[in-house]
Amino acid sequence: MKLVINNYDEFASHLGQELGVSEWLEIDQQRINLFADATLDHQWIHVDTERAQKESPYKSTIAHGYLTLSLLPYMWDQIVDVRNIKMLVNYGMTDMRFGQAVVTGSRIRLSTKLHNIQNLRGICKAEIKFKIEIENQRKPALEGIAAFLYYFE
Repeated sequence: MKLVINNYDEFASHLGQELGVSEWLEIDQQRINLFADATLDHQWIHVDTERAQKESPYKSTIAHGYLTLSLLPYMWDQIVDVRNIKMLVNYGMTDMRFGQAVVTGSRIRLSTKLHNIQNLRGICKAEIKFKIEIENQRKPALEGIAAFLYYFE
């Protein structure tokens, strides 16, 4: 169930708390190939399944790190429903690091915590500490802090 936030004060009341966890999402070869086509990054470890089975230490293709990152807004939308906004802007990332590769066929999900929140002259800057977890793996695929600007009405 999504966390519903209607205004800055409601958002701020969650400071330091877990906001939620997304559903699991499978990373299949078709998604990887489409991302490779969109970004013009066709490195063999992502798209050449036969070569990856022979030469990759994972014995499989793996997702692009930036594909994993690009799924953050999709999974974030499963966790929080921020209402009464005119606009949302992806503001930036800090302390971001890739922990381990996402092997094709793996499932990932997003877990989040409200790290910091500020009212910048009527604009809500929310910093979300996030982890993109890989099912049945101890180490996350990706973690960091994502900053969003919410323009409440």
